[in-house]
Amino acid sequence: MSSGNEILYIKGEKNTEVKEPNVTLGDILTMECSNSSIMNRIKPLRILKIPKKEQHRYVVSVLKIIECIHREIPGLQIQNEGESDLIITYEGEKKRNTIWQGIKVVVVAGITFIGAAFSIMAFNNDVSVTKMFSRIYLLLTGEESNGFTLIELTYCIGLIVGILIFFNHLGRKKFTADPTPMEVEMRLYENDIQETLIEAYARKEKEVDVD
Repeated sequence: MSSGNEILYIKGEKNTEVKEPNVTLGDILTMECSNSSIMNRIKPLRILKIPKKEQHRYVVSVLKIIECIHREIPGLQIQNEGESDLIITYEGEKKRNTIWQGIKVVVVAGITFIGAAFSIMAFNNDVSVTKMFSRIYLLLTGEESNGFTLIELTYCIGLIVGILIFFNHLGRKKFTADPTPMEVEMRLYENDIQETLIEAYARKEKEVDVD
């Protein structure tokens, strides 16, 4: 079948997880073409066969994908709207251990809580918050502070409210649609990891690319 003047638009994400060892173009790409029969021929094309005992992460060049498509439909015009290098992560089917998940959540939450509490106490000690509050209380009331007054109470409440507003998060509830600072930092970290991985594979010539 002739491709005529048809254009196939493809888009691949930088990192895609797959569950099956036989990776097809339909697994890692979204595509659009005015001729649906072309997409039906392209989607089942296999780009990778992952041995179960080998590495679970691959980097595939979009040029290799285009080469694979042209072997099936020579002369087809292809427009890439996505990434130039795609990371394919093979996870396979794993049984979810809810007990182990719960233990990890508790451990991480405990470490985070202890670390945050220590940081707050260290900051309060460095700037002598207790002495400052005592002086403010003495100036306002003319009496000595016993260490637990309305000033300390409002400071504690304000600290909690400030943390909640900053992280834009309370349990599963978000106050606004904006991403939280933690989500932003995790996304930046994820992008750095992906860029480093792509560069490392290219340097070691392990990237799945055209000859």
